[in-house]
Amino acid sequence: MTLARLSNNWFPSVPSIFDRFFDGELMDWNNSNYSSTDTTLPAVNVMENADEYAIEVAAPGLNKEDFKVDYDNGRLTISSEHKNEKEEKDGEKVTRREFSYQSFQRSFTISENAVNADKIKANYKNGILYITLPKREELKPKPIKQIEIK
Repeated sequence: MTLARLSNNWFPSVPSIFDRFFDGELMDWNNSNYSSTDTTLPAVNVMENADEYAIEVAAPGLNKEDFKVDYDNGRLTISSEHKNEKEEKDGEKVTRREFSYQSFQRSFTISENAVNADKIKANYKNGILYITLPKREELKPKPIKQIEIK
């Protein structure tokens, strides 16, 4: 007895629109938090209010010394390298050792004239890297001016 797969596709050489939809060709189902090397990139929140842009990077288990944040010509780059190596003690025989090496780099393009680069701040607390990019004064929204009618 031969088992056959039943298909509702009358034209097997033409892919179904539903096949393409669920394969991710019509919609980008790929999570952008993964690199091409199958390593996980940290999730990022990007927010904007009247005074600043704010970026939150979820990176638990790292130390603030593991991060490097650069701003150059309107491009904010966040990178990290973390090595977890255990030192071998004198007379110790190593039968198994697992190294841990994590690195990532994320870049964001922000209009060069929109940010006051001298006042960018970064803070790492409870596994989240917080970056604030203050807007230039001339780009902040101005209050509505009420015109008196005479």
